[in-house]
Amino acid sequence: MQTIPTTDVATAAAAIEAGRLVVVPTARWYMICADAANPDAYKAILEGKQRPKNKPLALVIPDQNRARDLLHFTPDAERLAAAFWPGDLALFLPWREPADAARYTVVGSPALTTHAPGPLGDLARAVPGLLAATTVNVSGDAGPDDRGPAITLAEVEEFLTEAGLDALVMDGGVCPAANHLTIVDCAGDQTHLVRAGLVHPRAVASALGRTLPTT
Repeated sequence: MQTIPTTDVATAAAAIEAGRLVVVPTARWYMICADAANPDAYKAILEGKQRPKNKPLALVIPDQNRARDLLHFTPDAERLAAAFWPGDLALFLPWREPADAARYTVVGSPALTTHAPGPLGDLARAVPGLLAATTVNVSGDAGPDDRGPAITLAEVEEFLTEAGLDALVMDGGVCPAANHLTIVDCAGDQTHLVRAGLVHPRAVASALGRTLPTT
């Protein structure tokens, strides 16, 4: 397993552009990333994670202006982005152009979208295309000790070995929060909470002025 410091964003970006996978630390967990338009790269992630093909990876946007060029923001989405981006919130947002939905199928339509702080956001800004990311673990498997996705380099290495994946790893030490992105669906007629995570549902309710229904 090749590791680099989190400051070496240029090397990580070059690896993504070359079709490689890159593992990046966040406050929550380590995330494994690929070029969202490179089928060979993102299919390797899906196969390694044993993840259903219809379950999207997250689209990590480089900045909110780019997101608004690509995706439609409802008033609720605007309020949530203003309150929590960059941060630990993901929004389902509809694509503006069908061609983009067809090109970036791995992040879904509507797209599961986040604007990340730290090394993940740095990498999203450094790559020439769009970045897709997901947690470093087998899909739906919390592991024998119910630990969830990888939060240490040892757990990253264990997953990569078991999955048979080759990836460049940015060494961020321990990811302390061990919690998921909060997910809110802003794509339909009614905004709703899909999954509670690091951003508490009460914080979401405060930003919107109402409590959201859940799915």
